Amino acid sequence: MLLNRDYVGYLAAEVIKKLVAGQLVEIREKDVEPVISRARLRIMEELTVEDRVNEQVRNILIQYQDEMRRTGVSYQEMFKKVKGQIARDQKLILR
Repeated sequence: MLLNRDYVGYLAAEVIKKLVAGQLVEIREKDVEPVISRARLRIMEELTVEDRVNEQVRNILIQYQDEMRRTGVSYQEMFKKVKGQIARDQKLILR
């Protein structure tokens, strides 16, 4: 993940404040903090999608490492291919 967790919290708060200030959403005063908290969690989920996909790819490639060595396939090449396939299967858009 490229962003610090503290910055994500700040970012979520700023987004919610600007939406309220621009009258794009209505949030009762007592509900602002829970909304900011949910926004922070959702942003964190989105930012960690690629990290989770990368972990899946690593686990898959570990299973096939002996076969890859025997056939001389590049780890980086297979990583890209498997990652692309997982992204397509899960209908993800990765940066």
